[in-house]
Amino acid sequence: MADGAEDPAVFTSTSLPSDPRLLATVTNAYLGTRVYRDILHVNGVYNGAVGDTHRADIPSPVNVRMVVPGAVNLAETFTLDTRTGTFSHVLQSTGYTVTQQIYAHHSLVHLMAFSITIRRSDICTQPITVQLQTPFVPKSRDLDLKQGPPFQGAYYVYGRTLVPEVQGGPCPTVHMLWNPVPQAVTLRGEERERSWEFLTAVAESEEEVKRSYSEGMVLLTAGSLHASHLHAWATLWQGCSVDLDGPLALRQALRGCLYYLLSSIPPPGSTGFLFHGISPGGLSNGTQGEDYWGHVFWDQDTWMFPNILLFYPEAARAILEYRVRTLEGALCNAQEQGYQGAKFPWESAVTGREVCPEEIYGAQEIHITGDVLMAFEQYYCTTQDQKLFREDGGWKLVDAVAQYWCSRMVWSEEEQCYHIKGVMPPDEYHCRVDNSAYTNAVAQRSLTFAADLARDLVLSVPEQWVDCAEKVKMPFDVEQKYHPEYDGYSPGEPVKQADVVLLGFPLMLPMSPEVRRNDLEVYEPVTDPNGPAMTWSMFAVGWLELKEVQRAQNQLNKCFSNITEPFKIWAENSDGSGAVNFLTGMGGFLQAVLFGYTGLRITRSSLRFDPVFPHDINKLEVTGVSYLGNKLKFTITKEEIGIAVTAAPRGPAAAPLEAVLEGSGQRLPLREGQSVSFPAGAGWIQRSPQGPPLSLSGEDEFKPGTDRIKRVSRTLSLVCASTARGRGLTAPCWPSPSVRWLRHLLPRPPPPPAPQSLRGLSSQQRRVPRLRAPGFCCPPVLGRGEEAVSLELGVMLALMFVTKYPAKSPSALPGQRQLLAPELSRV
Repeated sequence: MADGAEDPAVFTSTSLPSDPRLLATVTNAYLGTRVYRDILHVNGVYNGAVGDTHRADIPSPVNVRMVVPGAVNLAETFTLDTRTGTFSHVLQSTGYTVTQQIYAHHSLVHLMAFSITIRRSDICTQPITVQLQTPFVPKSRDLDLKQGPPFQGAYYVYGRTLVPEVQGGPCPTVHMLWNPVPQAVTLRGEERERSWEFLTAVAESEEEVKRSYSEGMVLLTAGSLHASHLHAWATLWQGCSVDLDGPLALRQALRGCLYYLLSSIPPPGSTGFLFHGISPGGLSNGTQGEDYWGHVFWDQDTWMFPNILLFYPEAARAILEYRVRTLEGALCNAQEQGYQGAKFPWESAVTGREVCPEEIYGAQEIHITGDVLMAFEQYYCTTQDQKLFREDGGWKLVDAVAQYWCSRMVWSEEEQCYHIKGVMPPDEYHCRVDNSAYTNAVAQRSLTFAADLARDLVLSVPEQWVDCAEKVKMPFDVEQKYHPEYDGYSPGEPVKQADVVLLGFPLMLPMSPEVRRNDLEVYEPVTDPNGPAMTWSMFAVGWLELKEVQRAQNQLNKCFSNITEPFKIWAENSDGSGAVNFLTGMGGFLQAVLFGYTGLRITRSSLRFDPVFPHDINKLEVTGVSYLGNKLKFTITKEEIGIAVTAAPRGPAAAPLEAVLEGSGQRLPLREGQSVSFPAGAGWIQRSPQGPPLSLSGEDEFKPGTDRIKRVSRTLSLVCASTARGRGLTAPCWPSPSVRWLRHLLPRPPPPPAPQSLRGLSSQQRRVPRLRAPGFCCPPVLGRGEEAVSLELGVMLALMFVTKYPAKSPSALPGQRQLLAPELSRV
């Protein structure tokens, strides 16, 4: 099996893999299949009850093979072009070339199509006939299909699934239209070239399938159907790219991972269908007994989501909206297990009820609930999209998850902390353990985010959330300075997959470099070498954090044994077993580059970077990174980092960004259409504290009273923030209920790294006294000198300001900063 030319975006072979599971996939966010497979799947269409729920098999009209009868010495190639999202089969002789192209239309997601093109390459005038072989029969074991009347020359079938996911639930209906496929096509003697195109439309209503088919036929008749698909992919790649000057195998692996993941997400601006998440094997897989039956796991939220969020927040939001729509099922799951709030299912389909066929996972692998909320947190920190939470159901989900974790914890009088008992950690070789380090840490993070978000939304924060977050047990061996996987874990016990190493990333639990190293060294040798593919990526990220580049690369290189040829399809396990087209492994691999090589970290107030990569990589370019509505391009070499803003939001609320260099504190404004460069090293990107400026005229008319306090507070808090940062004081502020409405006006600079002497300690061991001021409450935050400092001074000074200078119009407020100088001198 020969690889194609050295183009990392094109995968070519002269033969197909012997295992049909490893054939290339053609999918979009709604339809998916493997090439030359007799079934396709529709996103969100399942058949079967609870543990028997699986993707419904729909007969595929695009499963067509071409054969030239009597031909000899035909050269045959099979190509997946990731630039165009098109699979091609080419038969070439000395006198002609026959090309078949198959694709799932990326922007018109209800359409799949294939074409046959015959082109002469000599002056021969003999007819050329190509036979089209298809096993297509319009029947399904999962749907009661009926034949409907033809529509615009297309065949029409429709039918419902046979068994609902939950008793009394709906059975979705599928409607399909397709062109009839002849047994053969012929290029007549007088013709030099001719193409035949065949269209399939699938939807869940008769109206939608006919509308989609008609739209496709208009484009097909105009000769622009495939061109519109190519344009959609070109637009997608224009806004999202990862390329590096390094080994071809690595470039191909990255391209393949990104292609298969992008194939699964809703295209920008897509409407007309509800997105039902991404399963480990994607839409091309998931029939009964295959690839986890198409269920959605933590794989989506933990392993795939961060990559999608980094480039396409709109698609990331669609994933979160899927979780919001399944909240009612999650509430029922918790209630059935005797807990409050929402417990998301280990395996999810459409309703949010548990559909895992084995009860133990649904009952014990509860970290999934925290994994879901971590995705919401990452999205919020990256976009500051409060509408999702205020209006579109996000807050209800966050609140329900916080309630669940509080009800799941039990107080230990002996240890004076909260325990979470009887769980299965990510390491599925162990079950019914107490205080899984990962589970407890993700629960703590859930509660912390819920409290932070409540304050941002000007909602009350239940004391129980804060108490549970502060006092949940975090297993830690003070002698060996590492995190035991759970209570009673002994070093050396085998581990299935990445577990404790996830504390460092993506959970970003504070710990010293020594503890981080110890966790890696304890668990690396005992992790199953035949375990799931995403594991080694997280070990690689850990070693990159510690600047142990060669050790990181040794781990990442293990992933290549999961990548199959020729189409870069991933197998779940290195021996080829488990799920195929394993998007989970691809997501982990992408994170090793996007978050490992770059050092990118999404924090509450900034996007941090700290790049490092192996000696055989000279340059890394990441295009299309999204942060606070801006699109960024990173160009990184071993000596220099370049950041360019390729697009920026518009409007009065748009805030310019700046890059802050950690070593020197230098601030570099980031403006659209411009780029900055600086020596390679750590730093972060944040909103510029100088913008957007507060206008006191025109449309932004000055108003007295409370509004005035809000407005002046914003200006003064920016001044105060800048002054405090200049003095090395960094801490967020949390107004008490009496003034919580001012909270969202305050900038939140990134906290510096916690002092090394305190890293690796539990939250109880790190506690410092709370600062209190009249009407305000500040949580402990570690800054330089291990002091707790509050930027609430901005609000306090605003209150002082409007009292001291009771002006009635903005014209009476000249020289605000000069007037503020006496107050600032006392900070």
